[in-house]
Amino acid sequence: MNTKKIEEYKQFYHNTLLNDIVPFWEKSDLIDKKYGGFISSVDREGKSYNSDKSVWFQGRCLWTFSKLCNLYGKKPEWVEAAKSGAEFIKKYCIDTDGRMFFVVTCDGKPLRKRRYFFSESFLVVGFAEYSQVTGNPEDLALAEKYFDLMYRIYKNPESDPFKITPKENAAVRSLHSNAYPMVLVSSAQTLQRISGKKDYYEKIIREIIKDMITLHYKEEYKCVLENVFPDGSILDNPTGRTINPGHCIENSWFLMNHAAKTGDKELLNKALNILNWSLEIGWDKEYGGVYYFRDLFNRPCEQLEHDMKLWWVHCECLISTLTAYKLTGDEKYFEEFEKIHEYTFSHFSDKEYGEWYGYLHRDGTVSHTQKGSLWKGPYHLPRCLMLCELILNSFLSGEELPELL
Repeated sequence: MNTKKIEEYKQFYHNTLLNDIVPFWEKSDLIDKKYGGFISSVDREGKSYNSDKSVWFQGRCLWTFSKLCNLYGKKPEWVEAAKSGAEFIKKYCIDTDGRMFFVVTCDGKPLRKRRYFFSESFLVVGFAEYSQVTGNPEDLALAEKYFDLMYRIYKNPESDPFKITPKENAAVRSLHSNAYPMVLVSSAQTLQRISGKKDYYEKIIREIIKDMITLHYKEEYKCVLENVFPDGSILDNPTGRTINPGHCIENSWFLMNHAAKTGDKELLNKALNILNWSLEIGWDKEYGGVYYFRDLFNRPCEQLEHDMKLWWVHCECLISTLTAYKLTGDEKYFEEFEKIHEYTFSHFSDKEYGEWYGYLHRDGTVSHTQKGSLWKGPYHLPRCLMLCELILNSFLSGEELPELL
């Protein structure tokens, strides 16, 4: 281990977070002073171009400002931002059936709702982290309530109070998506750390990880598939052949995080396999960077954006490679980290206005100049910078891998 390099990276990530990324969002139109909550759709300079509010980002920004408070101290502006998001969620983002909306207007009127429970998953992690800021057990109780809702729907889709998909559709073709266990595991790990109900969440985490490995982890193909039949068999069409390297790599550090906490060497080996396979499949050997989608058999991808380079994918690569290096000491992971770091900060960073572009063409040129949208905002990047700083600091202190979720 090169201690000087580790120290330099730690300081770089710390300074990037607190002197570039966070100030950009604080000065932007993100925090809605009139109605509360967050407007994540901002242009290159941070000015709003769409006042509709992503419900994902109400929970995600709540997590980010709460985590900043919990790691770096309760700056009044961070506490106020988190409080604004929490109150907006409770007042406007939950429908009468208990499920959450996907998009609302700036003043909280519902626009769209979707059957998947990703909005709920960001409420869970957001309010769990926020409860550490407020010390209010009601905030933690809300997070636990919505985790239980997610888990119940996952186990029994018929229990979903939001009825949208006709039963006959599922009878024709039912698929199991890896995105559901992914958000369940990360949410459960957060609650396990914060709630004190370690045994309860451990049982659920083990169960969900078993689903991931049994159904989606394909050792014979050296990949993890995004969508499979309920018995884990492969649907031979573009949906069934889809590999999402970013999701796989994000999942790998969720699994490594749990393996480190529990001492599960078998799980660690599988998590490392997922990381290794996904980097091999995903890395663009001509232009650099990680593809958005790949096809299992190298057939045509239906996603028109399949060869683009997205900011969040590279954030997850940085966390995962550093985590793997910390847990194994294998220098190849630090080499991968440095390769991804060089690509990422030379292509996504906006040196003039700050923050990152989110979307690049395959050759690394900028596709979209906005800094935020209904899908991009202050979550993946600040999370990456915070967690990488924690991991890098653990090298310098000689401590074990910190809990990442």
